[in-house]
Amino acid sequence: MRSLLIFIILLSFAFARAQTYEVGIFAGTSNVVGDVGSTQYIQFNDVAIGGIFKWNRSSRHSFRASIISANMVGDDNDSDDVSRDLRGLKYNYSLLEASLGIEYNFWDWELYSGRPQVVPYLYTGLIALQYSSFALNNTNELEEYDKSINIAIPIIFGVKANVTPKLILAAEIGARYTFTDNLDGSNPNGDMDVDSLKFGNINNKDWYIFSGVTLSYTFGRKRCYCNF
Repeated sequence: MRSLLIFIILLSFAFARAQTYEVGIFAGTSNVVGDVGSTQYIQFNDVAIGGIFKWNRSSRHSFRASIISANMVGDDNDSDDVSRDLRGLKYNYSLLEASLGIEYNFWDWELYSGRPQVVPYLYTGLIALQYSSFALNNTNELEEYDKSINIAIPIIFGVKANVTPKLILAAEIGARYTFTDNLDGSNPNGDMDVDSLKFGNINNKDWYIFSGVTLSYTFGRKRCYCNF
C-alpha cells in the first residue's frame, strides 16, 4: 500500500508539466453490507479518509488512483431485524483499500473553459483491500484471528464542480463488491473448524460502502488529448 502511495506522488511530479492532473483528499463515512449489524445499505457508521490522484486524459474520462483507510463497525443492536438484535454480535476494525481505475464523465468536463461546471461521473476499476478476519469464540462473540487481503470491484457515482479555477469539489457514494464473505465474521476460513462457526447467508459475498466528498487541486498545462 505504501509503495502505491509513493508511486502516485512520483507520477504527479513527473507529469506535472505535460498534462492536467488532480491531487486531493477524500473524507466520508463507511459501512459493511453483511450478516452482522444494520440491514440498511447506506449507513453513516464511522470515518473513512484518504488521498486521491487523477490524470484527466480527456474531457470525458480520467485515470484515477486512491488510497482510503476506514474504520468498519457493525453492531446487531443497530438492526431492525429482531433475530439480529437478540443475537447481539458486533465488530470494529480498520480496513485499508488501494484502488486503480477509470472515471467516466457523463458530459464534457472542461477545466480550462473559464465557466463554472457541474458534471456527474461514474468510476470503476479494481481494489486491493486489507482487513481483519473475525470468527466466533468460545463465548459466542466475534474475535479477530488474522489479517486478510482480498480484491473488490468499485461502482461509484458522484457529482463534481470546479469551485475555483484550481479547486474541484465532488460528492460521491460508492459500493464495493468484494470476493470475500467474511468482512463481518460470518464465514471464517483457516485451520480452525470453520463449518461450525459459519452463520448467516454464506452464499453471498459482502459489500462495503464509502460515502463522502473529495477536494482536489488541479495542476499542469492545458490538456493535449490523445487517442485514448
